[in-house]
Amino acid sequence: MVTLTSEHLVLREFVREDFDGVHKYASDPEVVKFMPWGPNTRAETRRFIQRNIQAQVVKPRTSYELAITIDGELIGGCGLTIHSLSDKRAEIGYCLRQDMWGKGIATEVAGSLIRFGFSELGLHRIRALCDTGNHGSYRVMEKNGMKREGVLRDEKNIRGEWRDSYIYSILEHEWVSG
Repeated sequence: MVTLTSEHLVLREFVREDFDGVHKYASDPEVVKFMPWGPNTRAETRRFIQRNIQAQVVKPRTSYELAITIDGELIGGCGLTIHSLSDKRAEIGYCLRQDMWGKGIATEVAGSLIRFGFSELGLHRIRALCDTGNHGSYRVMEKNGMKREGVLRDEKNIRGEWRDSYIYSILEHEWVSG
């Protein structure tokens, strides 16, 4: 079981009992506005939790979906997905309840995922994508030393609308020296 701790947060594996906490953020249209999924139905939230519990035992493990908690309360979800074991590259993402926005939590979450990726998983490159209109998300990446590499045009179709994404990355040697 993976558990990451930071100054204010605990990032831990999802469990079945997380349903209410996950559904609270995953069913909020404002929270998922820039996501290619959601707002979730109750069945979709159940499938998300089940899929991620099953991924916890896959070997080699390439998916780490974690619950974001403060003082035991689930406030969001985050993840690190390894896209290539041989090239040591992965992608991070995060999603928080609306009442948790603007408090530095996502910045702390992204920093924890980056640290985990480089120090525990031995990754070389970590990237993150966000909708070009999601100012809060790309500021989180920049605060964690990630560099904008460019724009992926019409990269996602979100609820019938093609959307551009920024791509950010950080390399292991940049993180060590940063």
